[in-house]
Amino acid sequence: MNIELKAVRKLRIHWPIPLYTMTQLASGDLGALESDPGIASLLQALTATPELGGFGNYHHVFESSAGFEGFTVAEGANPTLGSVGQRTISPTFVFTTYFDDSLSDQAVHELVQRIVDIHPWEVPVIEVSGPLSVSSSAHAPAIESRVA
Repeated sequence: MNIELKAVRKLRIHWPIPLYTMTQLASGDLGALESDPGIASLLQALTATPELGGFGNYHHVFESSAGFEGFTVAEGANPTLGSVGQRTISPTFVFTTYFDDSLSDQAVHELVQRIVDIHPWEVPVIEVSGPLSVSSSAHAPAIESRVA
């Protein structure tokens, strides 16, 4: 198998989830990814965006983890969760995927805007990395062994 490096950028989205969804995921119930309306809309956005998660013969590739996100709401905010001056801890689904580094800045901006438009937070945490390399493999022809 030949290993090739591909220039990509990483897109990581922090998405709040209900505690029961976190509990389902922690117990190994992967159906929670489809039954939670927020995560389902995020996964649908991935599927509808061909620029995301392309690795050769594999499409819509993503990685995820569940954790917690903490914040304190400041004066002037209109929070979905929490109240001014209060520290809030939210169960969070962290979604990571990649897109080709050659995607234009305008296309990246539009992609992030689509996520912002469906995200439940007033100020969503969406990370877009600079260029990095990931491995991409391709099958090489078999090497014949020779016996002398």
